[in-house]
Amino acid sequence: MVRKTKEEAEKTRADIIRAAREVFHEHGVVRCSLEKIAKAAGVTRGAIYWHFADKAELFFAMREDVFAPMIERTDALLYDPATLNPLDAIEASVTEFFRVLNESPVVRETFEIMISRCEYVDEFATIEEEVGRPAWEFLDKIERIYRLAAEKGLLRAGIAPEEAARDTWAFTSGLLHLTLGCRRGTGLEQEIPVMIRNHMALRRAATVTPEI
Repeated sequence: MVRKTKEEAEKTRADIIRAAREVFHEHGVVRCSLEKIAKAAGVTRGAIYWHFADKAELFFAMREDVFAPMIERTDALLYDPATLNPLDAIEASVTEFFRVLNESPVVRETFEIMISRCEYVDEFATIEEEVGRPAWEFLDKIERIYRLAAEKGLLRAGIAPEEAARDTWAFTSGLLHLTLGCRRGTGLEQEIPVMIRNHMALRRAATVTPEI
């Protein structure tokens, strides 16, 4: 019986997060009430408070539901010991991020909520820094990888690792906003891997063709 109760509680929590994502995406975060989320989830308002202290905590749970597996997946590629060239690791990690973004409606909706459907005012005014934390962590990660590439002589001469990292960080952020702003079917999804490949090619050390 205890096991069943735990499973039911986990299902209720998952249902609330799913409903919150749908309602946040349709109505925006600030203008959305917990009553509306409860109705969409088929639970009482009290059930929401049983699992979450307030709307902000529910918002973060919705984010982590997507971010945690996404970060685990992209980090696995970024730190893959089988990848000998660190620049290949960055390219693979960024490419995978956009592949999942374009193939998973849940992931896309979550990012749309974070970027364009949440006004960071009132109870959300103090959490904007935390919301942006994964982006800053991404910058730190790729800077370390670029430094490794420089140590191996694989980063193009004249490019400092920190400059390359900020450039890729800005490129990725811009591509994310472009992707979310474009309607599906424009062909952008197919172009993204090429754009990433071209971006990384400009950072790779020039290869010298031996004379015959």
